[in-house]
Amino acid sequence: MYIRNLESEDYHEVSSIINDWWRGRNMSLPRLFFEHFQNTSYIIKEDNKIIGFLIGFLSQSYPDEAYIHFAGIHPDYRREGLGKKLYQLFFGKVRQHGVSKIRCITSIENRKSIAYHTQIGFKIIPGDKTVEDISVHSDYGGEDVDRVLFLKELKGK
Repeated sequence: MYIRNLESEDYHEVSSIINDWWRGRNMSLPRLFFEHFQNTSYIIKEDNKIIGFLIGFLSQSYPDEAYIHFAGIHPDYRREGLGKKLYQLFFGKVRQHGVSKIRCITSIENRKSIAYHTQIGFKIIPGDKTVEDISVHSDYGGEDVDRVLFLKELKGK
């Protein structure tokens, strides 16, 4: 098992597996992430197949912030600390660029993501309404597409 930076060539393999990893939900990632955010995005491979990935980038608008757009671990490898390894690698990389805040979002339906992010120190950013006891931001992902927003403040830049 090894971790390396994302490469353009990873696009097709990741695209072919994410719907299965999310149990048939229609997930997609534009190729631009694989071309423009390689320095802050990572792949975990074992036996020449992808078992995890994280796609993140430095904010162009807020120099002290970075954003994690998508992260996933193959269902057979979850709960082995691989997600945490990817997040820690990302945190370390963006710290080198003066980043002290990490942001990410998820859907209200993705309870595992909400639990995971709060477990590793992300705080839910209060939104404009509550759904099933979770604060959400209305229309954040488009019309009638509410999202849970997270923020993690890194210690010791």
